[in-house]
Amino acid sequence: MFNKKANAPAIIILVLFVIISLGLSTFIFANLKKEQRKSASLNTELADVTDKLKAVEARYEDSKKMIKGLESKLGENFVQLDSLNKELEQEKASKEEIMMQVEQLKSDFEQQRTLRTELENKLMMAQDDMRKMQAQLSELSGKKAELETKVKELEEKSKGVELGTIVVNPENANVAVNAKEQVVDKKAAAKTAKEKPVKKQPRQAPLIEGKVLVVNKDYNFVVINLGSKDGIKIGDVFSLYHGDSLLTDVKVEKVHDAMAAAGIVSLNIKDQIVEGDKVIKKK
Repeated sequence: MFNKKANAPAIIILVLFVIISLGLSTFIFANLKKEQRKSASLNTELADVTDKLKAVEARYEDSKKMIKGLESKLGENFVQLDSLNKELEQEKASKEEIMMQVEQLKSDFEQQRTLRTELENKLMMAQDDMRKMQAQLSELSGKKAELETKVKELEEKSKGVELGTIVVNPENANVAVNAKEQVVDKKAAAKTAKEKPVKKQPRQAPLIEGKVLVVNKDYNFVVINLGSKDGIKIGDVFSLYHGDSLLTDVKVEKVHDAMAAAGIVSLNIKDQIVEGDKVIKKK
């Protein structure tokens, strides 16, 4: 039999080792359980995280699709924005053009208003001038009536009186003989012709000479003492002399028996014509 006293320490050590082993096993088992619980918890969390990640990835994919849609819409919006910008520029240019047209219209309106004012002033002046001219016309009509009365009186007075004269020598217009007073003694002329033959001269057309009875400077005509019985007709032209100076021509416009009215051709010298001036009919 072995010695109990000698084996006691070994038993104690063995017991202690067993106790320690049991303690370690228990500790390790407890830690293992704890780690298992942690692992299970981590696996659960990992599964949750994985699910969340999948959800996030799904949302990410949806977001990518949404972003693509938004990018497409953004591109369309940029195109629309460019179109709107172009339309805005066109509207702006149209507005500027319209403003320029408005300014031009304002300027034209001001000019028209100024012209209207000027025209109204001119119209008022023209109306005043017209009233003056009407007054002058009335006065001239009165003068014309008086002149016609005077002409009729002159016609009445000149009836039966030979007013025309014939110029025998056309080269010397100052030597004139009254046609009524020029009487030739046929017997004396025949006797003279027998005594001394006279060479026949070419017969020249006589010139008809008269004088101015009335000068009307308002209506630019003169009345001469030659009429239809002197062979005067409308359209005949006379040279009008003041003394020996030729002033102008006058053209017959109205013919009476013993006198005629003739229009003055050169109006700038009408103030120089006076009653008694000489007229000679042109050929």
